[in-house]
Amino acid sequence: MSLGTATVRTRHLDLVPLAVAHADEMAGVLADPALHTFIGGAPLTAPELRARYVRLVAGSPDPAVVWCNWVVRLRAEDRLAGTVQATVTDDGRTAEVAWVVGTARQGRGIAREAAEGLVGLLVERGVRTVVAHVHPDHAASAAVARAAGLAPTDEEQDGEVRWEAVFGGAVG
Repeated sequence: MSLGTATVRTRHLDLVPLAVAHADEMAGVLADPALHTFIGGAPLTAPELRARYVRLVAGSPDPAVVWCNWVVRLRAEDRLAGTVQATVTDDGRTAEVAWVVGTARQGRGIAREAAEGLVGLLVERGVRTVVAHVHPDHAASAAVARAAGLAPTDEEQDGEVRWEAVFGGAVG
């Protein structure tokens, strides 16, 4: 089973591998323009999101890069709440991660639990370095990164702070 095809169960969530069929429900979850305050852009319509998901599900055109994308499902409500993703490089040793939870379900620890589950899976599958980029004014996202075991570095990229964790000792 490849990394991106694993369903991850946490205490309250299922991280389900992304499918094009998720686009309609996710368009509603991600519809609030406030979600784009720190990342830029605007919400995608269901057809736009469907086209994006077709590309994501097809995978990276670069064989050295693996795209892993999951929707976050709240088991108790049987509803989607957001997404998590990992771009895996360096022969599976490095992953850049990201998360987003729709505004209607923010403040409930969903992003934290999803990010912790994602990082746990990555480390279990051999990833040693996990990276996230967080806007310096996005305190909630910084808290999620910290809860997932990442720490801020002095590096910035495109106005965002690089957060990083190395698991299992130094990477050589």
